[in-house]
Amino acid sequence: MGTTTIVHLVRHGEVHNPYGVLYGRLPGFHLSERGRAMAEATAAWLATRDIVAVVSSPLDRAQETAAPIAVVHGLAIATDDRLIEPPNVFEGQRFGVGDGALRRPASWWALRNPFEPSWSEPYTSIAARMLAAAEDLAAGARGHEAVAVSHQLPVWTARRFLEGRRLWHDPRRRECSLASVTSLTFLDSTVVSVDYHTPAGDLSPSKSRRFVAGA
Repeated sequence: MGTTTIVHLVRHGEVHNPYGVLYGRLPGFHLSERGRAMAEATAAWLATRDIVAVVSSPLDRAQETAAPIAVVHGLAIATDDRLIEPPNVFEGQRFGVGDGALRRPASWWALRNPFEPSWSEPYTSIAARMLAAAEDLAAGARGHEAVAVSHQLPVWTARRFLEGRRLWHDPRRRECSLASVTSLTFLDSTVVSVDYHTPAGDLSPSKSRRFVAGA
């Protein structure tokens, strides 16, 4: 019959970012007060699950989201660099709809190929490292469940790959909200289903959120 294992890919909670910059891999960006509440809500939702391992991206916001999940299950947080946010040439800048970035000649070379994308790590590379991390986690948690805390783009790219969809996409259409859970069910070493949950959905900002790449 095979052995079933579940790996939950958790996106971090809301980040304190008063200037609306693209923070990417920059240090010093922590969860906001609402982000911490989101992390607690997701931890509560996962509290009854058979979780035997919690791993996280090395970035502060991911580690802080993983913390309450690990506490609930009496586990230490392991760090996996494969779960990290991709690099981005626009880190530290305001880069979103209405910021005029597309009209700046200095930005054009970096934006030349949205299908790779040329401003960041190739989508194929993101999918490969995320799935390798998930597979290793599933192997270690065989027959149980595990949590991997990462970021919106890596989680969404992994999901699109598993669902057989093209990897380039409109960032505004990502189904990967703050502190959401994308659950990969493995039968032995093969992913057989992908499910999506929003335990912290009630805490999401009510106003429409401007897209900021790499959030």
